[in-house]
Amino acid sequence: MIGAILLIIFLYFISQVILGYFKKQYPFIKLKLLTNLYWWHTLFALIYYLYAVINRSDSEAYYKRAASDFVYTSWVSIYQTGTRFIDFVSFPFINSLGFSYEMAMVLFAWFGYLGFIYFYIFFKEQVKSSLKFYGYDLIMLLLFLPNMHFWTASLGKGSLIFLGIAMFAYGLVAPQKRILTLLVGSLIVYHVRPHMFLFLGIGAVGGYITGNEKVPFYQKALVYVAFIGGLALMYDQILAFAKLDENNVLDSFQNFSQVQANRLDSAGSGVDINSYPLPLKLFTFWFRPLFFDAPGALGLYISVENLFYLALVWKLVDKDFISFLKKSSSLVKMSLVTFISSSIALSMVMANLGIVIRQKSMVMYFFFFIILAFMEYKHRKKTGITEEGEAMVTTPRKRLRLV
Repeated sequence: MIGAILLIIFLYFISQVILGYFKKQYPFIKLKLLTNLYWWHTLFALIYYLYAVINRSDSEAYYKRAASDFVYTSWVSIYQTGTRFIDFVSFPFINSLGFSYEMAMVLFAWFGYLGFIYFYIFFKEQVKSSLKFYGYDLIMLLLFLPNMHFWTASLGKGSLIFLGIAMFAYGLVAPQKRILTLLVGSLIVYHVRPHMFLFLGIGAVGGYITGNEKVPFYQKALVYVAFIGGLALMYDQILAFAKLDENNVLDSFQNFSQVQANRLDSAGSGVDINSYPLPLKLFTFWFRPLFFDAPGALGLYISVENLFYLALVWKLVDKDFISFLKKSSSLVKMSLVTFISSSIALSMVMANLGIVIRQKSMVMYFFFFIILAFMEYKHRKKTGITEEGEAMVTTPRKRLRLV
């Protein structure tokens, strides 16, 4: 435990160096806010650790596999996508640096914290207005959502893939300048959950094709070549990971979904959604539990957060939303395509509320970005001010200035 405390302090100073580096590039960064976020995330690392002591947790299994001489004989032998990639990342820290279970938990929690930094910059770069939700800064509220921190503060897939997705979103803003971040984020996502890389690739290509702003040809070409080429190279591995038949992807996915749903339903906290229509499956994935079906005390607590999600969705019930989507940037459309496609796929196999609560943390920040972008669109339309502080004009095909 002493080692974990010392690591928390060490990573705090490392985080300050990283924040100082970003502050020089992005003056809008609020160092105090992100410092407070570090301690908030650390608090949830402690909460998850206590939760794992009482309840069965995958984090303990990850640590035991990486620490065992009988399971893995060398670091290279571990390298695979999926579950074993977590073992691959943790192996050198546990075996070479002697990390205890608590220290490994702290390290992976820090990976999750870095993801919040990248998403914060992504939001603030695109959303210039100060948006409020009942008087509170909305971006700040989204950064401090407890459920998002709980599932990204432990040794496991959640923290690492959250970092990868955040790096991907940050890198896609300016791929030519952030190619390394974009590449590393993509590789992390692919190695942790290959099917999620597929959704990000589809979203990126779809967003750049349909985005309203004028993107330089070389930038479009870079995105197209990178992701279409990447998907082509990794196509077989993605199908193998999801156990899909390349000759009949749709039917094999439906069969896989049924098997997974039945397996998860038998694992406890099950919700029989197999017969639900797709809209109800999506509602379950995004917004349940909602008090009446909450599995235990944790479920009741998460229901409060889900109610907050519903309140945010209500912001989209507006006659201007369709017009906004038509005019929106490639980043908004990328977020929409990624959010919808991954939600549909994941909702098809999720019949256990515990798994639903954990899995949706991968995609909710894309949903939040769409809401933030629309709220800023409404704000600028109401005030008649462009992003540059000038009066808005209505010239057709004008470069998008809102997001």
